[in-house]
Amino acid sequence: MRSRQRMFAAVMRLLLKCLRLGRRRRFKLVRQVEQLWHYGHLCLRSLLYNSFTNGDVVLDSLFEPVYWLVDHVTRWFGVVFVALVIGLTTSIVAIVYICLLPLILQTYTPAWICWHLAYGHWNLIMIVFHYYMAITTSPGHPPQAKNDLTGISICRKCIAPKPARTHHCSICNRCVLKMDHHCPWLNNCVGHYNHRYFFSFCLFMTMGCIYCSISGWEMFRDAYAAIERMKLLEKERLQVAANQTYYQTPPPTFSFRQRAFHKSVVYLWVLCSSVALALGALTLWHAALITRGETSIERHINRKERQRLQKKGKVFRNPYSYGSWDNWKVFLGVDVPRHWLTRVLLPSPHLPHGTGLSWDLPPCVTEQHAPLLAI
Repeated sequence: MRSRQRMFAAVMRLLLKCLRLGRRRRFKLVRQVEQLWHYGHLCLRSLLYNSFTNGDVVLDSLFEPVYWLVDHVTRWFGVVFVALVIGLTTSIVAIVYICLLPLILQTYTPAWICWHLAYGHWNLIMIVFHYYMAITTSPGHPPQAKNDLTGISICRKCIAPKPARTHHCSICNRCVLKMDHHCPWLNNCVGHYNHRYFFSFCLFMTMGCIYCSISGWEMFRDAYAAIERMKLLEKERLQVAANQTYYQTPPPTFSFRQRAFHKSVVYLWVLCSSVALALGALTLWHAALITRGETSIERHINRKERQRLQKKGKVFRNPYSYGSWDNWKVFLGVDVPRHWLTRVLLPSPHLPHGTGLSWDLPPCVTEQHAPLLAI
């Protein structure tokens, strides 16, 4: 009897021990699952709900593949864009010399002939000079040695000194001094040393396209009407030819030279008008930025900073703006009145003010303004 009781007690102790062990394992598994859940939740909150994350960061992350594709396409097709600019410009100049210039010399008065020759060649020289300088001049890059500059930030992409107004170009894969943007039509960045060349090219190209559109308006109307007559007479000629034998087919009403002339005039006017509208809008946009003393990148940075300080009841002032008129003088490098002729209206390879590493008060600024940044 006692042996049975002992055996029953042993079995019960073993059963309780197994139940207790299973409960411990179950509780341990539950604790591990809870720890993993809390850890994952903490990681998710650290990625999405930290103070450095906002809607812009999320959008940039989502569009990162698109940015990568655009950067690589722009990098490889930059040469194609430059060749396209040169080819289209050359075609317009060839049409003007071959088709329009002989007509101008035969029909215009001597005064108008002198005006067209003088203005047209001056505009062409300014376009060619500034485009060549814009694509061949380096925008400027900060030194790679960390001991050369002090009191500046470090670029997180190229791990190099990053002076004020310097930004990293993902296409060139380098930091650019006073970077405005990367222009695929130049296959080059627009920065401190070639910003003036880029804007001057846009300005004179727009002026040249407007000049061609206005002066060639009457020729365009006549050429367009002639092309419509060509189409109408071609239909009539085919209808007549269908009712006659092959040796009675009437000759063409327009020669190849006439067709080429009229189509070239239409091509010139349409291309110049389209470029004048598109490039004119871009030129006005950059003119507004220059008036405010900003670049395209700084415009977005200053807008966010202005909104941030406005919420705190403070006023933001652009530290690189010296007033509308002085901003233009600094940008164009006009130190004395004669520079408006020698540096603006004539080709000039003069360097901009400063080195792009520091931004001291330029000598052409008339007066220094109040504290620039109210924080």
